[in-house]
Amino acid sequence: MKRWRQWLLVTLLTAAAPLWAPAVHAQPPLSWSELSPQQQQLLGSMHEQWDSLPPGRQQALARGASRWMSMSPEQRSSARDRFQSWQRLPPDQRAVIRRRWQQFQRLSPQQRAEIRQNVNQFARLPPGERLQLRQRWLNASPAERQSMLDRMRQQRGMRGPGPGMRGPGPGPGMRGPGPAFNPGGGGHYAHGPR
Repeated sequence: MKRWRQWLLVTLLTAAAPLWAPAVHAQPPLSWSELSPQQQQLLGSMHEQWDSLPPGRQQALARGASRWMSMSPEQRSSARDRFQSWQRLPPDQRAVIRRRWQQFQRLSPQQRAEIRQNVNQFARLPPGERLQLRQRWLNASPAERQSMLDRMRQQRGMRGPGPGMRGPGPGPGMRGPGPAFNPGGGGHYAHGPR
């Protein structure tokens, strides 16, 4: 049983590592001996192939192991559940989510904070209202969507979008309220209405 948990954890960290990896081009390799004993124990099944991993992947796995160790049991359970949901997604949906996450990462800190605020506000709505808003967004034309975003900004007393940003909502190719990846909500994946 312990071996199975360790395999699941390493699989989880390996699959999620690209999400934690910052956009750094040349990262130095990380030797196995540089990992803490706790990281080594957690990543034990990776020991044999560690030196053959790209340096960015090594760094991401080390950060992921540190993050995992800092989680409460409830957070770990939630992470396992999200990972299992992620594994059940078809490859094309995973590719869309990865692309959206990369788009999100390219935004300014202010733009990301605005999106997190919008996502958190959306998540606090009752399920029926979320479904209604999602449908309204999906059925709207691009001009209607922009109008919705402008009205929302006016209600909050916000200024217009920053350079290169079309609004606080989703970027190009994103779905609108309830984006596929909820960056401000702990990495929850939305597969449509909940």
